[in-house]
Amino acid sequence: MYVLIVGGGKVGWNLARELIDKGEEVTLIESDRRRYLVIEQELEHAVQYGDATELWVLERAGIQRADLVIAVTGDDEDNMLVCQVAKEKYLVERIIARVNNPRNLQHFKLLGIQPAVSATDLILRLIEHEVPRYGLVHLLALEEERLEIIELEVGSDAPAAGQTVAEVDLPEGALIISVLRNGGGFVPKADTVIEAGDEVLLVLDPGLEERVTPQFTTRG
Repeated sequence: MYVLIVGGGKVGWNLARELIDKGEEVTLIESDRRRYLVIEQELEHAVQYGDATELWVLERAGIQRADLVIAVTGDDEDNMLVCQVAKEKYLVERIIARVNNPRNLQHFKLLGIQPAVSATDLILRLIEHEVPRYGLVHLLALEEERLEIIELEVGSDAPAAGQTVAEVDLPEGALIISVLRNGGGFVPKADTVIEAGDEVLLVLDPGLEERVTPQFTTRG
């Protein structure tokens, strides 16, 4: 099977590595040159530099013979465009798109881009299942309550890295409701230690995002 992956972030790089280890033929396209050079040290010829929203870049990577195209950049518009082109122009039978903002999930579905995978949406489903055990607010009511949901990746020297959930300096009205680590999501407890590289999901009262974000991002 020939797999074309667009986006050399953490998700795309790990996918490429795992598929190559399983014996699949893989090409990864990354548009950031510095990131590309880092990935090239490990994946060598399996990674190409370029903007995958340009047809010549996709064709150079062999999209015409791809059995599966996976678009996992950090930009929903790019993921949508790549998958549309793969499906409609090159007749790729299997496509998978990453949805960064769950609010865009419906747009992917309307365009026939399936499966469209939203990490946030998957975590929300997990939490909706787990919520009764922990007595947290039921997420189905979030829209009515006008609460906000944000997802943040914990930086290597972020204040929260190495702290327990109870120790993280959060304002009143902010709650950590899920942690995604090593591909698995779970509902943290007060003594759960936040690690660098974790993706944390928080529920906030409106207007708190700017106060919360610095706790999880790398110090500037």
